[in-house]
Amino acid sequence: MSEAAAPRVLTASAAVEVPFHDVDAMNVCWHGHYLKYFEIGRAALLRVFDYDYREMQASGYLWPIVEVHLKYVRPATYGQKIEVRAQLLEYENRLKIGYEIVDAASRERLTKGYTIQVAIHAATQELQFVSPPVMIEKLERAWAR
Repeated sequence: MSEAAAPRVLTASAAVEVPFHDVDAMNVCWHGHYLKYFEIGRAALLRVFDYDYREMQASGYLWPIVEVHLKYVRPATYGQKIEVRAQLLEYENRLKIGYEIVDAASRERLTKGYTIQVAIHAATQELQFVSPPVMIEKLERAWAR
């Protein structure tokens, strides 16, 4: 496969230490907090191509999450250092971001999943069936670096 035909991949990761207020009486991270960790990874990924939430809003588009999928493999516990990895999987008609949460030391997978976001024109509230040009341009610039 030539370099020009190689798939364009965009990834980011973020370090998190599981705080006390995220665990239950059994010292296990409550399942709902994994979405918060996904959000931390998603924000890191969006910053890679300069389209974090402030830039989204300034561009005139909102990007609500319309679908979430999580697969719990092993529990995270209080004080555990984890790495949240995010990867852009789709961008033409929606943003599909894949996630993997791993133990920072052992690299053992704890959780995986994905989210799907769609573009909504902020002024009209109309669903966009293709991703806005402003976001595509930002992705193109990031890939060119």
